[in-house]
Amino acid sequence: MNLTAKQAIFSANIYTLKVEYSDSTAIGLIKQGSQKAFERLFKDHFKSLHAYAYTFLKDDEMAEEIVQNVFCRIWEKRDQLKTDGSIKAYLYRSVHNESLNYLKHQKVRANFGVYYADEMEQVGNDDSASKKLLTAELQKHIEKALSELPEQCRIIFQLSRFEQLKYQQIADHMGLSIKTIENQMGKALRVMRQKLAEFLPIILLLFINWFV
Repeated sequence: MNLTAKQAIFSANIYTLKVEYSDSTAIGLIKQGSQKAFERLFKDHFKSLHAYAYTFLKDDEMAEEIVQNVFCRIWEKRDQLKTDGSIKAYLYRSVHNESLNYLKHQKVRANFGVYYADEMEQVGNDDSASKKLLTAELQKHIEKALSELPEQCRIIFQLSRFEQLKYQQIADHMGLSIKTIENQMGKALRVMRQKLAEFLPIILLLFINWFV
């Protein structure tokens, strides 16, 4: 191969490396299963998305995990990928939502932890053997059931049962009508009863006002 031919191939490779996909092209390639297009998207945006997630989480490792989760979900559901605009905006919106969901989940865990600790202290002072059946497994199931509630239901349930707010206080806090609060609580209670049916007798003993 002569020098001119080698130079032509080298130039072509450089061009290939530098070429930038349009959003629609990148999305199309990823939907078709192009790992190269996906890796390019990841490398182009990971650093800035990581910095963006960090502004919410203040935790370097968790920010990295959040961004990785977003990209993993994109790849796993690539055939359903719809950005409704620029792919950059879509990525930032996804990281934003993922970060807020994580923080909300942590808040639920923290609030439940305080409530759980208070109840366990009472259990420790109680001679009833049935109350001592509350274990880490029950806590895990309660947290899972809470996380599966629709966001509004979860917040209303948490304010009512964990923070002991009355319906009117919750309505004022959330800018909703009392009727909406009642309907959402009814929905939350139905779901929680269904998800925690196996543990319902224990929960009724320990958290007597949860399902009434």
